[in-house]
Amino acid sequence: MIYLAEMMTPVEKGLSFTSTVREALCYMQQTRLDTVPVMDSEGKLAGVFTRSRLYGLLLDGLSLDDVIGPYVRTDNLVALPINISPEELEEIIRHSPVGAGIVVDKQERVIGVLTRTGIVNALLRSTRSIKELATELEKVRQLESLLTTVIEHAYDGIVLVDQDGLITFMNSALTELFGIDPKACLGQHISHALPQLGLETVLSSKEASWSKLLEFRGIKYLVHRVPVMQQGHLIGAIGKVIYRHLSEVKHVLRQYEFKSSRDACEEKRSRFSFKDIISGNEQMLRLKRSVKKAARSDSTVLIRGESGTGKELFAHAIHEASFRREAPFVVINCAAIPEHLLESEFFGYAEGAFTGAKSKGKLGKFDLADGGTLFLDEVGDMSPSLQAKLLRVLQEREFYRVGGTEVIKVDVRIIAATNRPLEQMVEEGSFRRDLYYRLNVISVDIPPLRERKEDIPLLCEKLIPRLNRKLGTSIVSIDPAVMEILLAYDWPGNVRELENVLERSMTFAEHGQVTVEDLPDYIVRKVAHDPSGQAVKDQSHRDMGLLAQKEQEAIRQALKQTKGNKTKAAQLLGISRSVLYDKLKRFSL
Repeated sequence: MIYLAEMMTPVEKGLSFTSTVREALCYMQQTRLDTVPVMDSEGKLAGVFTRSRLYGLLLDGLSLDDVIGPYVRTDNLVALPINISPEELEEIIRHSPVGAGIVVDKQERVIGVLTRTGIVNALLRSTRSIKELATELEKVRQLESLLTTVIEHAYDGIVLVDQDGLITFMNSALTELFGIDPKACLGQHISHALPQLGLETVLSSKEASWSKLLEFRGIKYLVHRVPVMQQGHLIGAIGKVIYRHLSEVKHVLRQYEFKSSRDACEEKRSRFSFKDIISGNEQMLRLKRSVKKAARSDSTVLIRGESGTGKELFAHAIHEASFRREAPFVVINCAAIPEHLLESEFFGYAEGAFTGAKSKGKLGKFDLADGGTLFLDEVGDMSPSLQAKLLRVLQEREFYRVGGTEVIKVDVRIIAATNRPLEQMVEEGSFRRDLYYRLNVISVDIPPLRERKEDIPLLCEKLIPRLNRKLGTSIVSIDPAVMEILLAYDWPGNVRELENVLERSMTFAEHGQVTVEDLPDYIVRKVAHDPSGQAVKDQSHRDMGLLAQKEQEAIRQALKQTKGNKTKAAQLLGISRSVLYDKLKRFSL
């Protein structure tokens, strides 16, 4: 039988209420404990100080020389007697809100800290394999129940390997994160099944280590690698994957991402390429091929499509594929700027052009885009007077600033986008005919999402990691019933609406999966328009059949175009190579 003394981490001294933040930090670094006992003058338990509380103090800017007394937790303390029974210990672990317990002797003096990792280490040290451990635990059913409780109720992922690096156990939290089948991985070498964990390095170094910050499907995580020794010999290793405990530093990561996005905006560079345009629809694949060819020219491009179809995404990709890719990519939304400011936004203004103008004048979007690309979003919303001035710039490649007399010459490629019927507006006289023909040199018509529903699963696969990074969530899958509803819905807001629906659903989702309960009510009501829901089922079945058929056609076309090169075919389809292999296997291609 394994006793509590063998499971705990011995503690000779702890912290006091007068300890400083610096002392607490050094103590945690030396002991590698997440929960540290705070003792009174007699060595008895007076409180606990946790790593998460330490993170909070550091993030709040507390000095390293400040004392920890006001931040010590003194309520609901649980002291574990050294002679506690396995049954009592199991009950405490099952309901404990924290991951550690403080062990005391008969005089109630603190002698150690019990952690879940310590329990697992102690149990592994008692045997050389999981099978032998299971045999021993059958004789001691209390400890078997204790081990199961510790591993399955652990908040993070755990994987165990033997001294040869073969996987002997992994818990559900780990399989949920990486989306793997535990039965298929058991007995495999850790470097083949989960190479990203780097657990084989511990087997060679026999030293515990932390990984750098890693990422999988938009979920950031850390790996704590711990060797398991028995009488000086290595008998295995434990990998603890921490991905839910990072909430304390989530806002720091968000600040970093905000800064990165802000810097990218200030650099005025395109942020997307054709690889970011995800589709398995044959019409979209043909469109991508055509637009790639058009990108290599310097002709004006008019992108048309309903709101939310991805017009700006295509504009970014065109610039990225052009010879102007190293030059600025400048965006101006003609519908978002008041009409009386549009002209100065386009062309800038000279010194003293009007009351309130900057003393040195201001550069316009054409100045900023010189040598690069100017993207005119919602170009159909320009006033007739501004249309005339834009036409002159397109014809003469020169303009005057507002209030200026100097001719400014520019070299700018124009990409315009609109969701309005320009031909009808030309006939009605609200859009200049000559400007329409200047813009409509190369026309790109993006089909709405309802005409390419086979793209919905691919888009979800692409959007989930991005939204995980944005929201700080840990969503790894979508319930099949949810996918049926998404395929049956008409998506009037197109891809933008799909992204908004996913963001809303992932915010409310639990257990790492989006379920029907997480979807907005208006979508569920719209799709399930009869009480039986049969319309949803029939439509989704038709859409799923169409999806499979069109996916197979798209894959065949991509493989044909790349002469069987699967890596290039995956790039052409905008999906990962592993996803392509899965689809080839599923469709028996």
